[in-house]
Amino acid sequence: MSALKAELIRLIAEEGPLPVSRFMALCLGHPRYGYYMTRDPFGGQGDFTTAPEISQMFGEMIGLWAAHLWQAMGSPSRFALIEIGPGRGTLMADMLRATRIVPGFHAAAAVHLVETSPVLREIQAATLAGKAEPVWHERVETALEGTAIIVANELLDALPIDQFVMTQQGWHERMVGLDEEGRLAFGLAATASDGAGPATAPPGAVLEQPLAAMSLVSGVASHLARHGGGALLIDYGSLQSGFGDTLQAMHRHAFVDPLDEPGEADVTVHVDFARMAQAALRASAATHGPVRQADFLLALGLAERAQALSRKATPEQAASINSAFDRLTERGVTGMGDLFKVLAVSHPGLPPLPGFDLHRLPEQG
Repeated sequence: MSALKAELIRLIAEEGPLPVSRFMALCLGHPRYGYYMTRDPFGGQGDFTTAPEISQMFGEMIGLWAAHLWQAMGSPSRFALIEIGPGRGTLMADMLRATRIVPGFHAAAAVHLVETSPVLREIQAATLAGKAEPVWHERVETALEGTAIIVANELLDALPIDQFVMTQQGWHERMVGLDEEGRLAFGLAATASDGAGPATAPPGAVLEQPLAAMSLVSGVASHLARHGGGALLIDYGSLQSGFGDTLQAMHRHAFVDPLDEPGEADVTVHVDFARMAQAALRASAATHGPVRQADFLLALGLAERAQALSRKATPEQAASINSAFDRLTERGVTGMGDLFKVLAVSHPGLPPLPGFDLHRLPEQG
């Protein structure tokens, strides 16, 4: 039994069942036993692989997108380049390398990283050594200062959600409690949650409330609407809101029961991009997209970049480049190209942004 599982059983026995949101928050962020507090979860030796770890091309495209946005903003002499949930620092490193070709961009950029994990902060520092002198933050709010360009890749899926299930008595909140044998088990709150969802829904329907993600997007959007700039949000999820239980756990690249060994597996949900866009619009920002990741990356010139890299590569390297390209743009229900979506939020005075109006970025050397 994992240390966190024992802690959760003790906590529930003393205080009662936990909302799904608190369960998620403890699984990922418990100060001693939380998943992200204790490990590097990325790559083949970890539990999952993100797009920046698949290929440098992903970060290069995002970096040039950010540089184009900076130019569209009038090339301000100072701005905050913020990454929320920067993983190993790979995405930021690739962004900075790609943007060396943009005169003035590096001199204007002050790099800020929002990261709660001490393990990952050490890795980020090593990755970015000699490339940037980032300032780390525990919370997004302290990183938001002045004009900003913000990137968050696979962040929103890890923010806690609440779940509600439709019964004959109405919506009841889904909880994590203990079964008769003292094991973790899902159940429903005894009393109905009035106003949790629409008055009519099929019995057994699950409604997810991503309040933490909506709050983050709203705060970012409000800041950008006042101070200028833009944010790029990339994650797996849906273009339209709907019912469904998307809570999932990943351990060593395979799905597992979220209740099996909490603290030892990544616990996430699919992002409701329609509601994220609505939150941004309510905060007076402009939105672009959401669009599918494949369409976004191809519009930025990913195919041309892959071809340019392949021309200078060995046959083995070229095969690796082609494999990475295919993985980033793979279509289908489970393919990254379709499953992952991209939403941009910006100051309402900015023009259409690359990737959303089929505008191509300049090719790299």
